[in-house]
Amino acid sequence: MAIQARNSKGAMMQKRRFVGSEFVVATEYWHVLGDGRLQCDLCPRYCKLRDGQQGLCFVRARQGDEIVLTSYGRSSGFCVDPIEKKPLNHFLPGTAVLSFGTAGCNLACKYCQNWDMSKSREMATLADRATPGMLADAAQELGCHSVAYTYNDPVIFLEYAVDTASACQEQGIKSVAVTAGYICEEPRKEFFHDMDAANIDLKAFSEEFYYKLTGGHLQPVLDTLRYVRHETDVWLEITTLVIPGYNDSDRELDAMTRWVVKELGPDVPMHFSAFHPDWKMMDVPSTPPASLARARTIAMENGVRYAYTGNVHDSDGQSTYCHSCGTKLIGRDGYELSTWQLSDDGHCKTCATRCAGVFDGPPGDWGARRMPVRLSAMT
Repeated sequence: MAIQARNSKGAMMQKRRFVGSEFVVATEYWHVLGDGRLQCDLCPRYCKLRDGQQGLCFVRARQGDEIVLTSYGRSSGFCVDPIEKKPLNHFLPGTAVLSFGTAGCNLACKYCQNWDMSKSREMATLADRATPGMLADAAQELGCHSVAYTYNDPVIFLEYAVDTASACQEQGIKSVAVTAGYICEEPRKEFFHDMDAANIDLKAFSEEFYYKLTGGHLQPVLDTLRYVRHETDVWLEITTLVIPGYNDSDRELDAMTRWVVKELGPDVPMHFSAFHPDWKMMDVPSTPPASLARARTIAMENGVRYAYTGNVHDSDGQSTYCHSCGTKLIGRDGYELSTWQLSDDGHCKTCATRCAGVFDGPPGDWGARRMPVRLSAMT
């Protein structure tokens, strides 16, 4: 299987080199330490590995004198979703997206809501296989406008995601990264180079939260948000899972949303989603809808033009309004679109103000359908 990818400058990289198996690919971001261990430089965890050891993410491991990706071309499953489920409200609304993930994660969130995949340390989880070309072909055959790298964090399978994005680009299929943004500077350039949209988790706005509940740090995520917003053409939206008693205070939400407007601008949509008890935080109650509405209000008072509630039934809080005249531009009921008051290129039909986002003609009509697929059955 011959695979080609592009580096951050757009030049062709060398073909991927498989190490003993088409599912094990040599990686680039690591270096040798003085004691003989290899340090993985993909993310700020900087795992230091002896031969045979895996990083915390599970899918990057040392084999001999290099660090390899062990999950290339393998997935925990494929599904056609509405793009709004990512969530992306300003990127090709109403269209279908082919979603997939692998296994493992480079954060250790105690409340993980995809823990069956992100916390999996069993290769048996990766039941289906698909080359980057197969994914691009499948997206086109299934009528998907984009492919989403999601379920677990795609930065840990960077080589697979990058190659798939390149293959999709050749067929006019967009690429969507759903990520926590926990990645180092150099691999970050390569990862986002061929991405068209991203939803990045801003899990909280305190170092204490990140350290105690995710095992990570806040600053690298802020750095990624700034990079994507100011140094790429990637359409950016942000999600915060609002957890009662942990990141839902008025003070923290005020500081977070002020930072977003100051550092990223008022046009970056923010999604405030409801937590439900899961993984190692089963004793924490679900987020009351009123808390999401409060977060949305704080964001809008601080200048966020597009703030949304998620994981609850709230048509008003999930619809898009013109920031100039207040017209409801896109009505939403869950993942179903109702009202549509945008021109084909994204201007308000009432006052002609531009709505920030990526719009291409009339909205799609995929709706709320969720369609699992087996790519191996399509070949």
